[in-house]
Formats: sequence, C-alpha cells, structure tokens
Amino acid sequence: MKRIGITIGDPSGIGPELVVAVLAAAPEELRARVVVYGDAGVLARAGGLAPGVALVAVTNLAADDACPGRPTVAGGAAQVAYLEAAVRDASAGALAALVTAPISKQQVTRAGFAFPGHTEFLAARLGADEHAMAFIGPRLRVVLATIHLPLAEVPRRLSAEAIARAIFLVGRSLVHDLGVARPRLGVLGLNPHAGEGGLFGDEEARLVVPGIAQGRARLAAAALPATVDGPLVPDAAFRDALHPPTGVGTGRADQPDQPAKPDKFDALVALYHDQGLIPVKLVDFDEAVNVTLGLPIVRTSPDHGVAYDIAGTGVVPGTGVVPGTGVVPGTGTSSGRIRTTSFAAALALADRMTRTATATIR
Repeated sequence: MKRIGITIGDPSGIGPELVVAVLAAAPEELRARVVVYGDAGVLARAGGLAPGVALVAVTNLAADDACPGRPTVAGGAAQVAYLEAAVRDASAGALAALVTAPISKQQVTRAGFAFPGHTEFLAARLGADEHAMAFIGPRLRVVLATIHLPLAEVPRRLSAEAIARAIFLVGRSLVHDLGVARPRLGVLGLNPHAGEGGLFGDEEARLVVPGIAQGRARLAAAALPATVDGPLVPDAAFRDALHPPTGVGTGRADQPDQPAKPDKFDALVALYHDQGLIPVKLVDFDEAVNVTLGLPIVRTSPDHGVAYDIAGTGVVPGTGVVPGTGVVPGTGTSSGRIRTTSFAAALALADRMTRTATATIR
C-alpha cells in the first residue's frame, strides 16, 4: 500500500479544517492510505477525522495554543514537529507522498525553522540533489527558476544552471507524470519586453539564452521530446498560454514576426516568485497545486496560506466539486468527489502520482 502523509500545518490556521473536510469527502479507499500528522484535540475541534484515517498524534496542544486565527509560539513549534515526524517516516520508506497544509513562515521561523519554506526544508531533509517549485493548475503550469528571494537579489542569484534545472525537471514530469507526449516549454525573460534586445538589461542574453541551451541539452540527454522556446516576453507568454494566438507572432523577443504556433505552452518557466505566482493565483487559485519537483517522494500542497482571517469560521476556500481519486482537476471524472479547494486538488494529484508507475515528479 502506497501511503500518503498529510501534515496539518498551522494549528491556528485553515489547515485542520481543510484536512477534516477534504478527507470526509474522500473515497474510503483513499482514506485508508492516508496518515495524518497533527494533534488529536486540534482535529477534533475542527470536526474530527473521518473513519479509517490514521493519525500520528505529534502534539497535544492546549486549546489556547491552537485557537483559530490566533497564532502562538507553541503552534509555531508544532508546525515544525509535524513536518519532522512526516519526513522521518518518508525517509524510512513509510510514505510515498506528502501533502502539506499551509504553515506560517513567520511563526515557524520564531520556532527555529531555518528554511524559507516547505520546499527548501524537504529538499534538505530528503537529500534531493536538485529541486524546483512548480504550480500545476487546470489552465496554467508554472515552474520557478528561483524561489524565496527578495526581488532585489534575483538578478544576482539567477543563473543559467538554475534555469536549465527548472526546464529539465518540469519537462521530465510533464512527460512521465502528466502524460504530455511532447511538452512545449516557454522560458520567460527577466526584464520588460524580455530585455528588448539589451535595451532594458542583459540578463536575457547573459543568463536566459545559455540556460535554455543547457536545458535543451539535458532534455535531449534524457531522451525527453520536449521543445523549449524563449526568452519570451513575460506578459505575452502568459496570454499565449491561456489564449493561444493565431498568426500574431510567437511572443519571442528575438522573433517577433514568426508565425505563432496554434498550441499553447504546456508549462512556463518563470524566473522569480511573483512573476509566476501572480498569474497562477489570478486564474487557478482554487485548484492550483504546489508541487516540489526533484524529491524522492511526491510532495504537493495548496497554493494558499494559513488564512487566519477565515480559520475557525467554517468557511473552507472554494465551492463545488472536483474529480476525486486519481484524477487531477479538469482531466476527467470518477465516482469519488472532493470539494473544490486547492488542498483537495493537492491530495488528488498526490494520489495520482503514487498510482503512476513511471512517476518522476518527485
């Protein structure tokens, strides 16, 4: 049995409610494979886990230390403890996947968490040689070449190697995990108009073009039949990914007059956090899934934060339904149904990945 671990995240945030609500609507077979890492009292106050769901009770917080919407020092330490317990089991081979509810970066940092976020923590703890943060939604798929950096540091920290790594990891996962036979990848420029031939910066010529060449070489060496376009004008590239143009140019800064391809990009490589996340959250907020590429296990999470403002109110983000067991939102149907939240989509994607024999998204 391929087990899926779930960490409840911030006990004062929306995480416990999401875990309870989504598992209550999940098929019995899926619930039987889930192990929740959290706190029995916190989950009971959120409505209680559905029958058949295993719980590893990592903490036993007092009610005052896990009051919805009111973060505490103890709650910050608890968030770290849930992750550490789940990672220990994953490292021992007990988990095939991990779905993480939102943490508060501010609170876990106060508790001694020495990483910018889940992604960097999991890569370090699980010994990933390389990793990347990706967002998989029904309309947009985006992978980041850099992750949690101040904007002022991006030009200094961005490298051709980081761009090539993101290209390779997302290309591999599209082929092996999501069934895209010949992925078309687009790599964004860093500057307005993708540099406008050097008028607005030289990063496109100095970093992006070499990164694309390295990425293409890595894909070819792995016999992955992906194509890579770029550097792309960022605003035009997102438009083209959502609304494929006909005969109005490729979006490439160096080939503005070439005929456009009728197919959209299967994924875009963004060069910094907000360049990729703003479009994703604009069009796919309720269903986009944060996926860590390059790990030895599958890891997914919702694309939103702890939501202190609605925690404990009974308002769970999203409405309606999405396909359940083994089905990514927008790709099909099944008899099982899960509420439309990013967390439900994250669980559905983790389920699909653990059922895919050739899965390399991890």
